[in-house]
Amino acid sequence: MPFQTISVIGLGYIGLPTAAVFASRKKKVIGVDVNQQAVDTINRGEIHIVEPDLDMVVHAAVVEGYLRATTVAEPADAFLIAVPTPFKGDHEPDLSYIESASKSIAPVLKKGDLVILESTSPVGATEQMAAWLAEARPDLTFPQTHGEASDIRVAHCPERVLPGHVLRELVQNDRVIGGMTPKCSEAAVALYKAFVEGDCVITNARTAEMCKLTENSFRDVNIAFANELSIICDKLDINVWELIRLANRHPRVNILQPGPGVGGHCIAVDPWFIVSKTPEQAQLIRTAREVNDRKPEWVLEKVRIAVGEILQQHPEKTARDVTIACLGLAFKPNIDDLRESPAAGITLEIASTHPGPILAVEPHIEELPAELAKKTNLASLENALAESDLIVLLVDHSEFKNTQIHGMTKARIIDTRGIISK
Repeated sequence: MPFQTISVIGLGYIGLPTAAVFASRKKKVIGVDVNQQAVDTINRGEIHIVEPDLDMVVHAAVVEGYLRATTVAEPADAFLIAVPTPFKGDHEPDLSYIESASKSIAPVLKKGDLVILESTSPVGATEQMAAWLAEARPDLTFPQTHGEASDIRVAHCPERVLPGHVLRELVQNDRVIGGMTPKCSEAAVALYKAFVEGDCVITNARTAEMCKLTENSFRDVNIAFANELSIICDKLDINVWELIRLANRHPRVNILQPGPGVGGHCIAVDPWFIVSKTPEQAQLIRTAREVNDRKPEWVLEKVRIAVGEILQQHPEKTARDVTIACLGLAFKPNIDDLRESPAAGITLEIASTHPGPILAVEPHIEELPAELAKKTNLASLENALAESDLIVLLVDHSEFKNTQIHGMTKARIIDTRGIISK
């Protein structure tokens, strides 16, 4: 099944690497995004996001004429929708971006085209997308009414890549492909086989949607166990890091490491998509989400207590004289991505409530986001260790793990990552 032209709708952390990998396989790729600045950047052969090696792949694809970006959808043989699915209200999935993307491509669809939803979605979103397309194009037939004989093929194929390793994982990871019919799945497999070296495993659309949500909910529940354990151990005066290390010597136990919360745009979000669809049944998944969402507040309480103890020991000081350093802002170690980061959220909350100086140490960025920049100063690790009264370790970046922090500062330390303890 020849796909000569592929259109990727949404040129963010998933869409742009996907477009670039297709283009690197000599496919003509049209990238579509509502952000004119992103479109202009890509058309110059540059990138607007941070991902190792992506700049070289995009530059080559643009120079060789296989990739270009635009703000308006154009005809293609296959359309991949990779737009955000945020929340609205009380953790309700917001499908408005998918709806907008669907309606933007509907006018250029033709018989034989394939539409794939890659956005992480609640169960039923692919069928909803197909309904929006059918509504916009009553002259074409779709799988929900015409099954295998439909003019348009529709499938769901969630991404499952690790930031910092996206290009490698796009190629090497297995893909779960859920078509609305078997022919839809076959068409999607034929498309992805242009670059996927892993297995393309076929299922139906609902199972594919649920698979991505299940993977991240599984991880969330396991992290919640570790986070709850750390709170219990703090109450009982037990070193949780040593405890987990000992418990994990059991051949069938593998407890994860606790932290200050759960961040990123997947694990902290996807479980709510299951809860929103089945609130009565998803009790453990909801509780795990709540445990992890509460962990930053527990860290902030630790900071408040520590500041109070510092002031008790130094009656000549006021809170304005206490300098706090927050080590790490990214949502996980050794990357620059601050989206949905509990570390960044904790730092912002400390800066908003503590009257004294706040230093932020994040070796992977060159400037702070605007909201943080108003209230904190970006500092080197060396300066933070020298100038602080209280250090809050929030991310286990290699730079922090490889530094003898305890021996380089007289400050009190709150270690949410077990860097000192280990």
